[in-house]
Amino acid sequence: MSIAVNIPPFLQTLADGMKQIDVSGDTVGECLDELVKRYPRLKDRVFTGVGKIHKGFNIFINGESASPDVLAKPVEDGDIIHIAHPIFGG
Repeated sequence: MSIAVNIPPFLQTLADGMKQIDVSGDTVGECLDELVKRYPRLKDRVFTGVGKIHKGFNIFINGESASPDVLAKPVEDGDIIHIAHPIFGG
């Protein structure tokens, strides 16, 4: 099973400049675990010390929010996971 993870620009330097990385897994959590195993510098930026997604990130699957219970959300072959960071200001 192949799932694409889109890496936001501010994290791409921690993933060797990659914009999209193909991973495998049955859930968002499994896919992100594989991502941080390949690119360990991403781990502390994406996950908290207790293994949850940092509050500053939103995760989308094929453009739809993966909330609630993001890490347990199932994914299917060909899905695209987007890691998004809200931009504040005005």
